[in-house]
Amino acid sequence: MSIPFDLVDLRLMVRIAEADSLTKGAEAAHMSAPAASTRIKAIEESLGVKLLHRSSQGVTLTPPGQAFVHHARLVLGQLEHLRTDLQEYARGIRGHLRVHANTTALGEFLPPVLRRYLLAHPDVNVDLQERLSHDIVRAVSEGQTDIGIVAGLVRTENLQVLPYRRDRLVLVLPRGHKLAGASAVSFADTLDFDHIGLAESSAIRAFLQQICEGLGRPMQQRIQVSNFEAACRMVEAAVGVAILPGSAAHRHAQTMAIAIVPLADPWAERAMQIVVRSLDALPAYARELVDLLVEDARQE
Repeated sequence: MSIPFDLVDLRLMVRIAEADSLTKGAEAAHMSAPAASTRIKAIEESLGVKLLHRSSQGVTLTPPGQAFVHHARLVLGQLEHLRTDLQEYARGIRGHLRVHANTTALGEFLPPVLRRYLLAHPDVNVDLQERLSHDIVRAVSEGQTDIGIVAGLVRTENLQVLPYRRDRLVLVLPRGHKLAGASAVSFADTLDFDHIGLAESSAIRAFLQQICEGLGRPMQQRIQVSNFEAACRMVEAAVGVAILPGSAAHRHAQTMAIAIVPLADPWAERAMQIVVRSLDALPAYARELVDLLVEDARQE
C-alpha cells in the first residue's frame, strides 16, 4: 500500500498547524508558499479529504487535518527518539529514557529513586524535565516522553495510569505571622501578603498563576528563587510567604524557623500518578524504573 505523503509533508503540516499560517509554516519548513500549497493539495486529492480551511485570514485545520497533525507529531517524535537512541548506542549507551515530572515529584521524590536506578543501570541515560501536568499528558500521548508523573485533576485521555503519591500544597510563614496559628487558610487570603515565588520554569508557579487568573487577583511576588529550600530561607527571613508542597515544607521546618498552615482549597490536595502510553510497549529498562517508582511510593 503506497502512502501519498512523506516526512517532508508531515513536518510541513506540523509547522503550518503551529503557525496557523500556510506561508509562515512553509517558511519554517524551508520551502516557498506555492510549493507548500501544491504539496498539501496533492495530499488532499490523494486522501479525498480537506486538511485545511483556507480564508483571507489564514488557514485552520479541518478535523481530518487535526488527525493528520496528531499522527505526524507522533511519527516525527518517534523518529527523533530513534535518532537519539542510535546515537546513544554508538557511544556504548544501551538506552535513553525520557521522564517528565511535576515540580513536587522532581524536587522531592525522584532524586533517591533515580540514584538507585542509575547505579543499577550504568548503560542507560535519563532525560528528566519539569513540566505542567497537562503538558506531561500531551507529551506522553504524542510520544515525546516515555514516563510522566502528573498531579491534581488532569485528563489522562487513553494513557495507562498508575497511582503514585499524595501531597498537599501548604502556606509557609515566618513564625509569629498572624496567620501562623490558623488551622487552614484559603489561597485567596494569602494574596494580601508578599509572596516568595519560584522560578518562571516551575510547574507550581505556572499552576498558581492559573489559579490567580481564575480569581481575578494578582500575586504580589516580592522575590523569585530557584528551589524549595531557598523559598523557606526567604520565609524564615520574613521576606514574604510561600506556597510549597507539604513534603518539602515539613522537611525544611525541622531546621528552620518557619510555620506551616494547610491550604483549605480543594485543589491543594494533589494525588500524583504515573502515566505511560503502554507499559507493555516500554523497553524493559523503562518498565524497571516504573517498578521502582511504584515500590518507593508504597514505602512512604
